Amino acid sequence: MNDNKKIKSPMEHLNIGEFNRGQASKLIRGLSESDKTAFILKNGKPIAVILSYERYERLLAAGVDINEF
Repeated sequence: MNDNKKIKSPMEHLNIGEFNRGQASKLIRGLSESDKTAFILKNGKPIAVILSYERYERLLAAGVDINEF
């Protein structure tokens, strides 16, 4: 049986405190360079998602406009 499903990898989880301690630039640059997405957590709960610009462009090209949701 040929299973062409992509293997899904879990998104990274970043604590909002890391951004508050001046790590935002480093964290965002790392996500961008590795073309990843990540949850931003506050008190252990997701409050936002960050994704690389390249990933965003691929979503738009695939017809997914995240602003519609």
